[in-house]
Amino acid sequence: MRNLDRQTVFLALINIIVLLTGGWIAGANFLDSYNLQIMASQVPELGLLALGVALAMISGNGGIDLSGIALANLSGITAFLIASQLIAPAAAPMAFSWSFAAIALCVGLTGGLLNGFMIAFTGLTPLIATLGTQLLFTGIAVWLTNGSSVSLGYIPPLDDFGNLPVLGVPLCFALFVIIAGALGYLLRCTPFGVRLMLLGSNEKAARYGGVPVRRMIVLTYTICGLLASVAGVVIAARAGSVKWDYGSSYVLIAILIAVLGGVKPEGGYGRILCVLLAATALQILSSLFNFLGISNFFRDLAWGVLLLALLASARVNLSLWLRPMR
Repeated sequence: MRNLDRQTVFLALINIIVLLTGGWIAGANFLDSYNLQIMASQVPELGLLALGVALAMISGNGGIDLSGIALANLSGITAFLIASQLIAPAAAPMAFSWSFAAIALCVGLTGGLLNGFMIAFTGLTPLIATLGTQLLFTGIAVWLTNGSSVSLGYIPPLDDFGNLPVLGVPLCFALFVIIAGALGYLLRCTPFGVRLMLLGSNEKAARYGGVPVRRMIVLTYTICGLLASVAGVVIAARAGSVKWDYGSSYVLIAILIAVLGGVKPEGGYGRILCVLLAATALQILSSLFNFLGISNFFRDLAWGVLLLALLASARVNLSLWLRPMR
């Protein structure tokens, strides 16, 4: 069995084991259809951010996107403030919802382009560039809202998108799976995917091979921005409000999901299906922590320790340590 297949099987087994363990520890309510639907509806906002982080990592050169959740929050805030001036939500909820989503995507597109241009044309490392834009996006969001939460109110189409299951599957989770499938196809079956993997593996070889490096970087981070804006729409639909500091720990968890999904931090390798399975596994584990009444502070600690362990295991060859002493 190939390494890719082993990684997929391993993550699928992790999902099953965590589900069964949760049912054994927390009781049958953990595995009932209602709780499974709640867990599924919570996956997309983190999963979409993790997909953006994964794409940035695959592009190599220390690729990372730390601005995802800040851009998601800014997208939701800006979209609501503009859309509510154009269309009254109570008078035309469907038109408002589509306008809200379109404006959010435009904000995400702009933020992603900014990240891409800064990395591709100014020589800044992705870590520094996206840390700077994270602060920028957060500052704009605070300025627009005076640091307060903005309530959307009850808007049926948005609320249905965030919370309504169809045939037992939440709409937002179905959209997440569709987007993940499209990205998986993009990476495996298109010239863009081949060029991105080559760029992440060896930038110099990519340049000599005729890959337009700057264009690829801009395009990659633009996709990351769009994914963040979709996450912003999902957050707004599920929470019924938008706030500049929503999901303050999401950057850490998105990186953890990408690494757990087998994406190489040094670039050149990653599989979208594995990232999707890693996102569902962490969400199931997080829900189990909630069932058991475990503090959110301990949960963040656990995620941090797990991330450090995964990064260390990718760098250390355990076979050298386990080899018998002569």
